[in-house]
Amino acid sequence: MRLIKKLSGLLTVVSIFNVLSSCSANVKSANYSNDIKEIKIGVTLYKQDDAFISEISKNIEDIAKEKENQGKYKIIVNVADAKGNLINQSNQVDKFVAQNYDVICVNMVDRTAASMIIDKAKSANIPIVFFNREPVEEDMERWNKLYYVGADAQQSGEMQANIIINAYKKDNKMVDKNGDGKIQYVMLEGEQGHQDSLIRTEYCIKTITQNGIELEKLADDTANWQSAQATTKMSQWIKNFGDKIEVVFSNNDEMALGAINAINDANIGGKKPLVVGIDGLPKALEAVKNGSMIGTILNDSKKQANAIFNLAYTLASHGNVNSIEGLEKGKYIRTPHAEVTSDNVDLYIENK
Repeated sequence: MRLIKKLSGLLTVVSIFNVLSSCSANVKSANYSNDIKEIKIGVTLYKQDDAFISEISKNIEDIAKEKENQGKYKIIVNVADAKGNLINQSNQVDKFVAQNYDVICVNMVDRTAASMIIDKAKSANIPIVFFNREPVEEDMERWNKLYYVGADAQQSGEMQANIIINAYKKDNKMVDKNGDGKIQYVMLEGEQGHQDSLIRTEYCIKTITQNGIELEKLADDTANWQSAQATTKMSQWIKNFGDKIEVVFSNNDEMALGAINAINDANIGGKKPLVVGIDGLPKALEAVKNGSMIGTILNDSKKQANAIFNLAYTLASHGNVNSIEGLEKGKYIRTPHAEVTSDNVDLYIENK
């Protein structure tokens, strides 16, 4: 009887232990299912003080916060500024790789050096979303986890030309101020080797000449997308050519605004050249509204940021990338532009 009682007591203890173990296992399981997975997205910028790039970066962070508020994932977006230095950018990518980031978004300092960045990420099996500065096609084909988000550079150049063409057709004296039958112009280019800069310049000029309007180039130079450099260049051109400059084409708004500073300082008077930019920055929209610029081309930073984040999020959460709207050739997303002039600028100011 004693043995039976002991066995009975032991079985009771074992049963209680099993029940407690089962409860404990269920608690652990419940806790695990309620855990929120962490997504880590690294972003390295060629220069954070570039106004347009800064807009994209801020928009990515804002979109990530909105997505995180849905509660499915904790989303970390770590933005690093390479300050125009390729070594800095390489080190930033190394850090993202070492810390097991899920995706790395890269705005290249030098698009021709993409292979180095690709090798680092590929060795760790971390997808890359390049943006704004497109690697050469050979680099993009090196791995199936490489993506690019940017705008249609050809379209922006053509639209920039259209603003001047339409102004010329409406009132040719407003553009051809000296009445010699051709437009004397200067061109502020972004930087040497930047694909968008080259294409914007080419198609702007090509589109105008194809429409039967004669052009005469007085000068062109790179100002590295920066307002201050553009002011310096434009000041020198005004000294060289005076009021002969009829149009200032600029590969972006920052340089266009820099050119306007030089024009205002020079006191040219009634023969101020027409200035046209690209990006649709808030300051540029105000310049269009007050007449300092004849127009700009909206390069939608919100749409680009949304595309960058959607790609990064889908890759990090192992979703179907091919389901993302606008994806071309399984790798590319290009956002459209819009022409902005005094006729419609208020609409874009309201939406900024």
